[in-house]
Amino acid sequence: MLDTLLGLLVVASLPLAVVAIPNTLSVVARLLPGDLDQAGLMRTHGLALPALMLTVPLAAAALRRVPVAHLLVGGLALMALSEAAGGYAGSELVVGAVRVARGIGAGLILPATLAAVWDRVPALRALWVGVFSLSLLTAQALALWPLDEVDSWRVTLQPYPLVTGVALGLAAAHLAVWMLSGRPAAPGPVGREGSRLLLSAVPAAGIAAVAISTASEGWRAVPVILLAVVAVVGLLALASIGAAESRTLAFTMVAVGVVLLPSAAQVTLVEMGGLGGPGLRGLWVPYTVAGLLAIASSVAVRLLCRTSGRWLAPLGLLAMVVGLCSVRLVVPSADGLVLAVPFSLLAAGAAVALTAALQDVGIGTATFGLSLCCAGVLAGFLLGTGVQMSMLDGVRSAQELVDSFVGALHWWALIGGFLVVAIIVLAAVMARRPGRGSPGGEGDEPDTPPVPCAGMPSPRDVLLVRAPERTDAEDGGDDEDRPTGAIPRVVLPVSAKGAFGSAETAGEGEGRSAPAVPPQGHSPEDTASS
Repeated sequence: MLDTLLGLLVVASLPLAVVAIPNTLSVVARLLPGDLDQAGLMRTHGLALPALMLTVPLAAAALRRVPVAHLLVGGLALMALSEAAGGYAGSELVVGAVRVARGIGAGLILPATLAAVWDRVPALRALWVGVFSLSLLTAQALALWPLDEVDSWRVTLQPYPLVTGVALGLAAAHLAVWMLSGRPAAPGPVGREGSRLLLSAVPAAGIAAVAISTASEGWRAVPVILLAVVAVVGLLALASIGAAESRTLAFTMVAVGVVLLPSAAQVTLVEMGGLGGPGLRGLWVPYTVAGLLAIASSVAVRLLCRTSGRWLAPLGLLAMVVGLCSVRLVVPSADGLVLAVPFSLLAAGAAVALTAALQDVGIGTATFGLSLCCAGVLAGFLLGTGVQMSMLDGVRSAQELVDSFVGALHWWALIGGFLVVAIIVLAAVMARRPGRGSPGGEGDEPDTPPVPCAGMPSPRDVLLVRAPERTDAEDGGDDEDRPTGAIPRVVLPVSAKGAFGSAETAGEGEGRSAPAVPPQGHSPEDTASS
């Protein structure tokens, strides 16, 4: 019963949490009241992502003292409250408060669901990774879907109230079953991992401050790109802390965060019906194919190959690089089915990389990597925003806007591909170096004994070798206190000795800078106008 509820809760709540990230207020700009500051509303609408990425490490550290079932109910209750309050928003202050509350709720859900499934059946953790990868891929589309033919801009603040209510009901049922079943303990950070989690909040706060500043002060393209590069370098430096398996996971999380959602968001916007693409309705088939492949790949890695982080994780990242290359080849396309190729490579590659990297670490290290992943999403949006600003500078017509937007996507795919390759090389180099000064040394231990890939002998298949009985003459005397007889000795097979641990800131700036997403005055499915 508990596993079933957790599976349903993961499927319902993870997309809700990730869909809080995109800033879609520009899509319904024509519906905004004339007496409101539109640029200010768009800036405050983008506060959900900074709030989310600052909450994730704090919520993960709180798992040491707060039961995970309580965090799940609290996070979904906060999201439900933000949905209800969104219907009454009428000022910049209220919009900012609603979006911050939604970001905090989403930030509670991400680490809480991961901790909840950590020690359950293996398929549950694989399901979490698959749904998380799919949520990053489809977040932009899921955020745009409720805005088709709407008559109120407040829909952006309450996109899925029914799904939120269902998820909250599942969390309440999970809490009841958890209490009635004797409250099985959920894992949390151990040792000094709490300090490392709090340390990850420092670069997150810095990236959030930069993102808010660039949206409000109208920065130029070059400073935005430079600051985004500095943010990514800072995350990689923080990811280098810990043992080899910890670094593998952290680097993988940073790569997935920086590349997956920012890339998928730009592809989704390029393929809108008004820009000549198939529109949202034409994208659901490739999204479904990518989602099924992502979940199936994660389950296969989790069940069949549990000590493969050092070779499967970079292999999954390489699949993402191939997906970015295919973006340059097939996007834009009027045929939505062709997009199944880049979507599947991106989602399935991320799922394989994350599942493999999570095999050899504890929950504290896993939530630390998740914190870096969320900060990487905003760093990726900053970098993509800078590229878009440089490409959109000086456009004078609708056609030039479309061409420049597509060119920005192609440049971003190229930059993202080289960045992932650089992270793969960096992870391989750092994996050969011993861990130094890890604040969370205890937490780097695997949560379960490593098991090799299917078909290989398991370390549990030990040989009990009987020592020969020793005579008094061999003992060199008659020591009556010395025990004789069979002495069990554990001998591991040779194969076992090789086991290892292994904002979008869409602020308009009142004409001072181009937004991350060009303002659209119509429904996402309308045809493009000037």
